[in-house]
Amino acid sequence: MDFSSAAGPFRAGRCCAHGAHAAASGFPSSPERGVPNRARQARFGFGPDRRLSRRGEFERLLTHGTRRSFSGYTFYIERRGAGAPRLGILVSKRHSAKATERNGIKRCIREAFRLEQSRLEGIDVLIRPPLGARGSAAMLARVRELLGRVAP
Repeated sequence: MDFSSAAGPFRAGRCCAHGAHAAASGFPSSPERGVPNRARQARFGFGPDRRLSRRGEFERLLTHGTRRSFSGYTFYIERRGAGAPRLGILVSKRHSAKATERNGIKRCIREAFRLEQSRLEGIDVLIRPPLGARGSAAMLARVRELLGRVAP
């Protein structure tokens, strides 16, 4: 017996509702295609091209970057040619034993960088917050102010 015809539209693991929803929405099913206003979003975005993620990049900034400290925050800065600014964040367990608090600190720093990146053309910035810092609106405002000082 051949049951393949009985499976019908469920062979690929999708139901009829999925196809109907995709057709009704007018957008392709892939999230990479058809995103409206992509150019406007990229201006304030924080994609992979704006992040320092490799160990070598962090070590390069720590050894060869210009070190500046403002009110407990330490910035390691290195000028590149043209291009988008890139951010690295150093938050260890010494800042907080709880991962949720460390993530809150990183979230605030990323948001401040995202909002100020238009002034930071062509530089790599590595930020180490002071010990005992907590993610909050006040921290966000403070980091934005400090990034303004770092800007050329």
